[in-house]
Amino acid sequence: MTPETVIELAQQTLMIGIMLVAPLLLSALVIGVLIGMFQAATQINEQTLSFVPKIAAMAAALFIAAPWMLSVIIDFTRELISNIPNVIG
Repeated sequence: MTPETVIELAQQTLMIGIMLVAPLLLSALVIGVLIGMFQAATQINEQTLSFVPKIAAMAAALFIAAPWMLSVIIDFTRELISNIPNVIG
């Protein structure tokens, strides 16, 4: 296994990880900004106010994106397993 192969594999792994986490993080970011604007406008400084909507939005994003996320990780795993002889040999 050459250093270039290891770097390429690490790069692919990081990109897949970023792709899988992006829908959840983006939904939490959007809801957090909206709740923050609401709190600033109404001067409600309750820390737990943003927790429940963020969890609900992340659950909805996970429910919507789960089939895509599963197919991405399965395809990546299949590619890794099928390339084992090429990488080792």
